[in-house]
Amino acid sequence: MVQTKLNVAAIQIVSARSWQTNLSLVTQMIAEAAMNGAELVVLPEFFIQIVDATDDDRFRIAEKLGDGPIQKQLSDLAAKYKIYLIAGTILIKSDNYGKYYNTSIVYDPSGEMISSYNKIHLFKFNDGTNSYDETETFLPGRDIVVCNIKGFRVGLSVCYDLRFPELYRQMGIIDACVLPSAFTYITGLAHWEILIKARAIENQCYFIAVNQGGIHETGRRTYGHSMVIDPWGNTLTACTEGNTIIYSTLSKQIIQDIRNSLPALEHRKNS
Repeated sequence: MVQTKLNVAAIQIVSARSWQTNLSLVTQMIAEAAMNGAELVVLPEFFIQIVDATDDDRFRIAEKLGDGPIQKQLSDLAAKYKIYLIAGTILIKSDNYGKYYNTSIVYDPSGEMISSYNKIHLFKFNDGTNSYDETETFLPGRDIVVCNIKGFRVGLSVCYDLRFPELYRQMGIIDACVLPSAFTYITGLAHWEILIKARAIENQCYFIAVNQGGIHETGRRTYGHSMVIDPWGNTLTACTEGNTIIYSTLSKQIIQDIRNSLPALEHRKNS
């Protein structure tokens, strides 16, 4: 169905070690979002589990794409509440033993998986105190993915992808972009909001950034501050830390009005 407005809910949580606990929490929050009129619900990166990097438990819940109890429940939730669900990211098995994809999956209101996106840019950071290297666990995705959600062209990206504007340009003309994330507190405090607003402004699209937000059982701290930004760079809704849901309505008319008044996308040069 093509429509001119889309009601969106972004679910921010502080994922625990237990994937069952996390899945139970997001199940309750998805139900609440649907009850409040959300047509599209977005979960954060690693919503299913955050554990220590040395904890092999996280690999035990990895699934084959399209098969497994976690994906089955996500599909059932989308169908039960008749929503589009962008399921943050979960670990998906690759053909390379010991390596996984960090994958965002999109379900339609019938529960069918209509798109999946493997995170392309893998995070690496070391400031002498904090150290992360996703290449030790994950393989980078290759495909740029845009899906159709009720007539809105929605580009898929994950966390560290935010720092690479060329990724979003290669999506073509999009109405919105989603960014499930687990941005660290350090990098989030420095760059989160300014990068999100830049991506929205330069692509003249809505930007739905859904973060983990708080101190996890592992001691890791994520930045939170999930937000929805409009194509002019205005903050439509935002939060700070903790388990919370934020809501917003995307408008095709607002997108068109901004592009008509400032046709920057038409002024791009091929170079």
